[in-house]
Amino acid sequence: MLLVVLGVALVAAPVWVVATTGDTVRHQHWALAAVLGASVVAGLLVLAVALLGARRRDRGPSPRRPLARRVLRGVAVGVGVAVLVVLAAAVVWLRPFPATAPALAALESDGSVEVRDEAGWIAFVPRDGAATTGLVYSPGARVDVRATAAVLRPLAEAGYLVVALKEPLGIAFTSPNQSASAMAAFDEVDTWAVGGHSLGGVVAASFAAAHDDEVTGLLLHASYPSGDMSTADVEVTSVWGSRDGLTTPDKIEASRADLPATTEFVEVPGGVHAFFADYGEQPGDGQPATSRADAQAQIVEASIGALDRLGTPSP
Repeated sequence: MLLVVLGVALVAAPVWVVATTGDTVRHQHWALAAVLGASVVAGLLVLAVALLGARRRDRGPSPRRPLARRVLRGVAVGVGVAVLVVLAAAVVWLRPFPATAPALAALESDGSVEVRDEAGWIAFVPRDGAATTGLVYSPGARVDVRATAAVLRPLAEAGYLVVALKEPLGIAFTSPNQSASAMAAFDEVDTWAVGGHSLGGVVAASFAAAHDDEVTGLLLHASYPSGDMSTADVEVTSVWGSRDGLTTPDKIEASRADLPATTEFVEVPGGVHAFFADYGEQPGDGQPATSRADAQAQIVEASIGALDRLGTPSP
């Protein structure tokens, strides 16, 4: 019975993820689809094993095996079950926060911005001349990469190349040097900033600190570094919401000691964590005291200002 329940859970979890997120999975890094597929395959195999076991029991008792062999088999089964339980739980936890309508609307190319949905990222490319300053952006944990579009597209409209990363499993820590691949793919850009929202910003900060010979700027959206980068030769802008329940004002205040003295802090009054992208509400977040539209207008303005300080946008 345990194997049947486990098998059903392994199949049901990815089905639930896909059913509740629409076409979100196919727009993320391929690793998420691979994990969901592995869960389904594992579940079907477990159900097959359970069925074979039931048929054997129907044929009568099997010969009693030596104790050592029974113990070894019990340990192997226990470990296998534990691994599969973790897999099913991970699939449920990895369910992405799907992008909402405002972000999806910002993904259409037009006369000013070309939107390229590629294997490792979504790029917002200004059509008016070759951009020489760019931003590589890491979304927050488990946030649909497309959810960043309404905040990032205006930066491209201002003349900056913007690359939003498709992080493996939606977790920036799984590929901390992914920004380097994006930077290498756009060799026309000679001034780079990296940035991100929440956990994405944490990873971007670590990348900037380790590559301050290649990275000129760091843009933090409701985020802060995981360690001291106060001596890094990077222009930092930290944009934060006063009602954020996750990256709280106290955490932002504490981050000042870890950032360069020249860091510019921009408060979004009444803003919350989930206003830095469009994916609905987030558990644990604060209660906003402003509208999403007003907050995002301030976030965009501060972000463009951060890039303006680094270099000249495309003409």
